[in-house]
Amino acid sequence: MRNSALLALALSCAALSHPAAAQFAKSEDAVRYRQSAMFIQSQHLGRLAAMANGRVPFDAAAAVANAEVIALIAKLPWSGFGPGTEGGKARPDIWKESARFKELGDRLIGDSDKLVAAAKAGNLDALKAAVSATADTCKTCHDSFRSR
Repeated sequence: MRNSALLALALSCAALSHPAAAQFAKSEDAVRYRQSAMFIQSQHLGRLAAMANGRVPFDAAAAVANAEVIALIAKLPWSGFGPGTEGGKARPDIWKESARFKELGDRLIGDSDKLVAAAKAGNLDALKAAVSATADTCKTCHDSFRSR
């Protein structure tokens, strides 16, 4: 039930096609929104990484559930990076190198879809590869566009 509610909320948010300025009353709201989405992704990717690294037993159903959340949430934070939403840990380079930033965002969405496919296959080796690719995309973007 909780996953259904989260899914409905996230899909509603993803369906919005208004510019960031119209979605957020203040730039701080955009910062909180994108940070919240990234936090949720990191929590679920951490659960998958724990399975991939053998820190917790592989659970195919849990892997699918976590991967699906990541794939859904991966589509959300980008509207929180519109003009006038500078701040948080985001480097100004995001707005200077918007094509590269968008490329990495699109790559994350693609990696997340592959993560779901690997989880649904129920193959731990495939999951390990998909977790690694997704984490590498996150790291590449953070190294380029996130302040420490």
